[in-house]
Amino acid sequence: MNKQRIGAAAVLVALLAAGAWWWTQQSGTGRVEYRTAAVTRGNLQATVAASGAVSPVAQVSVGTQVSGQIRDVLVDFNSEVKAGQLIAQIDPETFEYRVRSAQADVDAARAAVLTAQANALAAQTQVSRAQVDLDEARRDSDRKQSLADKQFIATSEADKARALVNTSLEAMKSVQAQVGVAQAQVKTAQANVAQREAALAQARIDLARTRITSPVNGIVIKRTIERGQTVASSLQAPELFVIAQNLSDMQVEAAIDESDVGRLQTGQKASFTVDAFPGQTFEGSIRQVRKAATNVANVVTYVAIVGFKNEGGKLLPGMTANVRVITDQRDKALKVPNAALRMRIEGVDAPAGARGQGKGRVYTLGADGKPQAVAVRIGVSDGSSTEVLEGGEGGSALAEGTEVITGIKTAATAKAGGSSPRPPF
Repeated sequence: MNKQRIGAAAVLVALLAAGAWWWTQQSGTGRVEYRTAAVTRGNLQATVAASGAVSPVAQVSVGTQVSGQIRDVLVDFNSEVKAGQLIAQIDPETFEYRVRSAQADVDAARAAVLTAQANALAAQTQVSRAQVDLDEARRDSDRKQSLADKQFIATSEADKARALVNTSLEAMKSVQAQVGVAQAQVKTAQANVAQREAALAQARIDLARTRITSPVNGIVIKRTIERGQTVASSLQAPELFVIAQNLSDMQVEAAIDESDVGRLQTGQKASFTVDAFPGQTFEGSIRQVRKAATNVANVVTYVAIVGFKNEGGKLLPGMTANVRVITDQRDKALKVPNAALRMRIEGVDAPAGARGQGKGRVYTLGADGKPQAVAVRIGVSDGSSTEVLEGGEGGSALAEGTEVITGIKTAATAKAGGSSPRPPF
């Protein structure tokens, strides 16, 4: 019996709650009122927004290839320089000593060549003398052998003459070997001269490198050294100056999100602002979209180069720029607010053709005041309005001035992007 009473009480409570909800919906808020906006005609620009930094088109880092103490710094920040101009000097004393030492080594090596050549000439002279002695010994041996054959002299005399020929021949071979040694010594001395001359040339190059000169015409935008500072050249030359080649033709290196990079093309117009000049917009164009990606915390971006003329030199390297690139443009386009395309009203069926790429729907109010869905084909969007290319079924089109629903004022049965209120059970 108690269970039946509890069940009846639960049913009664549910009926009362449903009745209260129905009464609230019918009499508490009344009829749904919608916010609307007119379909207009005007210009549309599709854009890509990004941020980047202002930089010179070309800048050169000037370093040093020798180590030493900075004796003079001849330029400062913002100094205009010419190609070949002396901008800093490393103390050359040590390098001048190395040049003098290398020059002395060259002189000594050249003297050694002369000595070796003289020795070679002396050895060649000895060869000539040995050849004369050998020829004389051979003639004497032949003569004595002839006399011995005729028994005019003893055979022993002929034997002595032949022995003298052999001795002269051995002497000849010995001095010829000395000539070879002397000639080799000449070549060694000449090679030593070439080596010493190379060392002298390197010493002179190192001395010349103590003069730090500008490689280009431009403006010094960075200086990292002071007079008296010691710089050490190792595997990588230390950076002493950065010279911007031209500050009248500059660029912005903008980081473009990977979802937008496909919309960029060389030559597209771009504009940007910088914090240093609020309210001013600077114009440029896309010069390059680099293909190398940058991945930071799984966010992939690509660098787009926006070139511009820096009239009056107002913009400086390193300034942060907020870039806006115009990727598409429509003149006198029929357009609707994006809020109208985001609107969803429950109970109003979507028309055929309202789904898919480049398609959407908007809602208009019929003669009875009820919303009606209209399928549209959409085009370029600037973030707040979207181009309407054509209407929905039956070839109908939204006309300029048509009111489309963008939201609701009284949320009884509809709301933007949501669903109708539901009973509490």
